[in-house]
Amino acid sequence: MELGENQPMKWAMRLRVAFYLAQALDYCSSKGRALYHDLNAYRVLFDQDGNPRLSCFGLMKNSRDGKSYSTNLAFTPPEYLKTGRVTPESVVYSFGTMLLDLLSGKHIPPSHALDLIRGKNFLMLMDSCLEGHFSNDDGSELVRLATRCLQYEARERPNAKSLVTSLMSLQKETEVLSHVLLGIPHGTATPPQPLLLTPMGEACLRKDLTALHEILEKSGYKDDEGIANELSFQMWTNQMQETLNSKKHGDAAFRAKDFITAIDCYTQFIDGGTMVSPTVYARRCLCYLMSDLPQEALGDAMQAQVVFPEWPTAFYLQAAGLFVLGIENDAQEALKEATKLEAKRNKN
Repeated sequence: MELGENQPMKWAMRLRVAFYLAQALDYCSSKGRALYHDLNAYRVLFDQDGNPRLSCFGLMKNSRDGKSYSTNLAFTPPEYLKTGRVTPESVVYSFGTMLLDLLSGKHIPPSHALDLIRGKNFLMLMDSCLEGHFSNDDGSELVRLATRCLQYEARERPNAKSLVTSLMSLQKETEVLSHVLLGIPHGTATPPQPLLLTPMGEACLRKDLTALHEILEKSGYKDDEGIANELSFQMWTNQMQETLNSKKHGDAAFRAKDFITAIDCYTQFIDGGTMVSPTVYARRCLCYLMSDLPQEALGDAMQAQVVFPEWPTAFYLQAAGLFVLGIENDAQEALKEATKLEAKRNKN
């Protein structure tokens, strides 16, 4: 885990990242905010003072080799694989994977990490850059906390408030400002780069929901091709027709701009659980925006990203929701990511 080319993140800063993000999760939980899925260290942003911040839309950060650290079965909470629903406990599981990221400096599968921990080889988890810069007691405590977060049974995981309490006692060099720990000049900011926006990007920036509706309607379901929908024979025979009818009625309502009916139909499709469609999440997201429900819209845009991690439309819609909510900085970041992903797609 490096800053720039050769400067590893200090142990005290890694502990601070974990603590600040635990506080963010506790705040979101206490305020009933939308839950965060697929949390890891690559989704952490730093403000101009160097303080870690949790992006509220789940910005996809890319590694040096261009591969995306996205939703992967090896890192997904066990219960999410069964239900497709994000719960407070599944968020804590993802927080545990982020603790592994901070410990190891890389995205390590929880199963492999837990095998090392059970074998009392936790030092093999540690980032080699940290050698000699942390106490074994601190390392053991952070490993213990990650293990608790990664319990298979959701009810055995700690809640966000207890994470804050546990991490508070581990904080080091608390008098040192974050930008000093990171080794960056105070207030240094990357100058904004002008974006060459696509029509969808322009519509997001203008909060032109009518234009977004037209774009989504014209694009149809072509981006759903290749999304795995594994169904048992029983699901095909007993549930498929009802599920497809819900989508069909939802699409008709969407075309007719009857957004309340479309929400109901798409919700029936999603709750049916027999098929997964990022486009349905995208369409319901737009319906929520049209119905003045931006928080619900943002949740659907994030779910679309969970299903299809590098889908520009998911990020465009996150940007639209964030602009409507007045969260300008994160909206601009989402728009930037969407533009980058679309440019990458058009090159291929």
